[in-house]
Amino acid sequence: MKTIHRRQALALLAATAAPFVHAQARPIRLVVPYPAGGPLDAMARVLADQAKETLGTVVVENRPGAGGNIGADIVAKAAPDGHTIVMGAVATHAINPWLYAKIPYDPLRDFTPLTLVARVPNVLVLNVETAQRLHIASVRDLVAYAKANPGRLNYGSGGNGSAGHLAGEMFKAKAGVFMVHIPYAGGAAAQLALVSGQVDLTFDNLASASGNIRAGKLRAIAMTTARRSGVMPEVPTIAESARDLGLGDFDVDTWFGLFGPAHLAPETTQRLNRAFVEAMGTSVVKARAAALLAELAPDTPEQFAAFVRAEHAKYGPVVKASGARLD
Repeated sequence: MKTIHRRQALALLAATAAPFVHAQARPIRLVVPYPAGGPLDAMARVLADQAKETLGTVVVENRPGAGGNIGADIVAKAAPDGHTIVMGAVATHAINPWLYAKIPYDPLRDFTPLTLVARVPNVLVLNVETAQRLHIASVRDLVAYAKANPGRLNYGSGGNGSAGHLAGEMFKAKAGVFMVHIPYAGGAAAQLALVSGQVDLTFDNLASASGNIRAGKLRAIAMTTARRSGVMPEVPTIAESARDLGLGDFDVDTWFGLFGPAHLAPETTQRLNRAFVEAMGTSVVKARAAALLAELAPDTPEQFAAFVRAEHAKYGPVVKASGARLD
């Protein structure tokens, strides 16, 4: 009789455990809406590896195209079961909705924010020879020269609607100056043009510009973020350098974070948030972020949602003022 009861108990235990085991065996799909090898891809892969102890297998899938819109849309239309998430960014959730004439998803309604992952400062850099020739060593010098010589300065970017382009347009609007925008086919091409003296300045990603800054080929004038970077604390921010020139609230950077589809269950949202926030606390993820000059910024789903709403609202008038539009 005891044997029968024991067999029944084991059968009941197996039956109740089977759905849980099956659910855990199904991998989580982490979509990166950009090509492999970039900073978002690098961070996604190290996070996926470090979160596997909690979440099981997390498979990174690169689905680039349309400035990140294709990959983001895949997750927007996925089942809200916690098995499909995306590494979204300032482009996919704050800039592209204003930049593209038509976008297949709503950046606010079609996603469940999970956590901000990291922010990468942008930096205002000048060609060293140009800076010396024009006696520009600060934001105040730059604004003074631009006002006295409208249209004489130009700035390069990785293309119309890129973060560097919009940072330049925001700077022009707030400082009341005019500089000519020269778009290039990508950030690398814009930086090459700056180093060679074809353009005067750029609002570049710090991770991209740091090598040439340290090599003495570029002069870092100011960080575009609200706070100084821990990587180059000696470089002031635009806001602190020219608070009385209309630039006191200047704050632009490149950020990326994790989203699920809309209508994720609260417990699923919290489980994913906890797992990735814990992963960001590991030495492996911290080391990878440091190598990318990215500042880890884990937060709660509620905090991240508020941040995304603010960023989305911020870039609307900037994109409109820039005149940039993509079909």
